[in-house]
Order: sequence, then structure tokens, then C-alpha cells
Amino acid sequence: MDNLNKPKLWSKDFINISLSNFFLFLTFYILLVTLPIFALQEFDSDASQAGLMTTVFLLSAIISRPLAGQWLERVSSKKVLLTALILFAAASLLYFFPTTITGFLVIRLLHGIGFGMATTAVGAIVADLIPSSRRGEGMGYFVMSTNMAMVLGPFVGLTAIQQWGSQTMFIMTVIVAFGALITGLTVKVPKTDDTEQIVILPAFSLKNFFEPSAVKIAIVGSFLAIVYSALLSFVSVYASEIHLTEVSSLFFVVYAIILLISRPFTGKWLDQYGPNVIVFPAIVLFAFGMFVLSQSGGALMFLASAGMIGLGWGTLFPTFQTIAIQNAAPRKRGLATATFLSIYDIGIALGSFLVGLIAAKMDFSSLYLLCSFYVLIGAVLYYFLQVRKPNTQEIKSQQTLQVKEQ
Repeated sequence: MDNLNKPKLWSKDFINISLSNFFLFLTFYILLVTLPIFALQEFDSDASQAGLMTTVFLLSAIISRPLAGQWLERVSSKKVLLTALILFAAASLLYFFPTTITGFLVIRLLHGIGFGMATTAVGAIVADLIPSSRRGEGMGYFVMSTNMAMVLGPFVGLTAIQQWGSQTMFIMTVIVAFGALITGLTVKVPKTDDTEQIVILPAFSLKNFFEPSAVKIAIVGSFLAIVYSALLSFVSVYASEIHLTEVSSLFFVVYAIILLISRPFTGKWLDQYGPNVIVFPAIVLFAFGMFVLSQSGGALMFLASAGMIGLGWGTLFPTFQTIAIQNAAPRKRGLATATFLSIYDIGIALGSFLVGLIAAKMDFSSLYLLCSFYVLIGAVLYYFLQVRKPNTQEIKSQQTLQVKEQ
């Protein structure tokens, strides 16, 4: 009977917005792994120039997200989504034309703006589509679309560029990007309780580009994202270093499989018992997974660590994003999403740079061992920022919302 009384989660709109998010991130990950190779081969650029392909994209996405978040307060989220998806799809068409590395960096700038705006709008829309009583469960399933793209994107991109060449890879990117646009077009966005309020914001007030209630949990997410970036950037290099090249491609496959198995349980537990019951065990599991990875001498330990990290970090990210959204008023969810993802992406971008510097001084086994202790510090940070001293403004805003609902 309980299942019959539950509000519906798997609506047509929820499925389509998740598909749109999947196609957005699939495009991102296809290009993430292939454009540096393309730059090195086609333009004879050095590694630093090839790395700019990712840096420029992420920086433009980070900058555009707060702007999109503020725009979401002024106009409907559907308009922001469609504008961003059109820009994203149009930019994907431009990769066929540049003849210089500078031309490609300009396109990466435009593509990053579209990506930052689109992912912000998608995050705000999905928060409105998920019933509040199932938000932890729903966000868990939604974020899984990003995880699936993370697994498939590198595989699809590398296979395409190695087997059929860069032109075919760019054609595939265009198809996937337009998939995001088509699925986004079909989404109907529900009206929130306070959409009728007219919000007038100062044109250039910095505080209106960030949602304060999302900052603390975003800092925790960004802190731990530094370790996650160490995995994204260097786990395949580490696998080669310990003579496990043949199983390196399976790392994120195992990661994704464990996510699929665990997601029905972890999201429901978040809704039933609150975030603290989920976050602390997940941080410990993440840390232990990094420790096992650092000690890996064979394929079994290497892939076991992937499962632990998938269950640990794969649970933490949607939990943090859910906290960021729940702390914000309904009309502030877009800005809260933008704030969370922008600060999170800063952690990813900084992590890739800092971990690269550290990796030059030590072997990857020692680096990942260090990361395991670093992750445990994240539990302390979460305790002081989110558990011990709750923001009184957040409590007041939630009480006000509860009064309105009554």
C-alpha cells in the first residue's frame, strides 16, 4: 500500500530531462578524452595547449552558471534550457571548421557557456519535477545519467577517433548534442509555489549570482571533488604503471555497475533517514576505496576499489546536490544548482592541476594513499559546515516554506 500512496517519480518529463542530461554529459566526455589527442595530432600542439581544450571549456561553464542561475529567477526555466541547448548544439556543429588551435579554443569557450547554462537549467527543472518526499531517491537516479555518460563517453570517443577518425567522431558529437536538444524540447516544467512572485534583482549585485544556502555543502563537494579529479585524470596512467593496462578501461564500468545496483537503496535511505546517515559511511567507503586502489597489485583489488569508490563517491555527489537544492526556496533552486555545480567544478579544475603537480613529485600509489587520508578530512569538514553549525537563515527559510505549504 505504501508504494501506491507514493507520489510518482518516473514521469515522462523526468525521464526526458534525465535523457537530456545524459546526452549533454555524453557529448562532454566524448570531447574531453578526444580533443587533446586531436590537438596533438592535427595541430602538432604541445601538452599544455592540448590541456587548454578542457580548461577553457570548464572555465566558461563555471562563469556562465551563476549568470544562468540568476536568469532562471527572471524567466521560465524552460526558456533558459532551450536557449542553452540550442547554443550547445550549434557549437557542436562548429568543430568541423577551425584550422588553428585558437579557433578550436573559441568554440570550446562557446560550447562551455552552453554546457554551463544547460546543466544549471536541467538541475533546476529536475528539482521541480521530483516530488519533495522522494527528492533523495530522484536525484540519485537523475545523477546516474551523468555517471552513465562518464562511462560511455570515453569509450565511444576513443573508439570513434581511433577506428574511424576525427570527422566521424565530430559527427557523432553533433548527433548526441542534438539528442539533448530534442529530449529537452519535450519536457513540460511544472509551476512552483512561488513562481507568481515578481522578483526584481539589482543588475550587477554579486550576491545575486550565488545562493548562500548552497555554499557550505558545495565547499564540501568541491573539497572531495579534488580526489575524484585525480581518478578521472590519472587512474588509467596508474593502471599502466602497475601493469594493469588491460583492465584499466573496466574501472569506470565496475564503478557504474555498483551505482546501478546501489541506487534504489541509497536514495530511499536519504529520504527516510536524512543525509548524515548516508554521508559519513559513504565518505569512509570512499576513503577505503582509495586506500585499496593505492595498494592494488592485481586486477581483483584494482576493480574492487572501483566498486567501493563507486558506492562511496557515487552516493556522495547526488546527496550533496540534494542538500543544496533542499536548503533553497523553490524559486532559488536554479541559483542553488548553479552555485553548487560552479564551486564543485572549481574543485575538479583545481584538482586536475594540483594533482598533476603532486604526481610529478611522487608515484601514483603514494598519491592515492595520500588521497585516502584527505577524503577522511572531508568528513570533518562536512561535520563543521553542515552538521554542527546549521545556518540559521536556512532554518528560517525552511520554516517559512513549511508555513506557506500549510
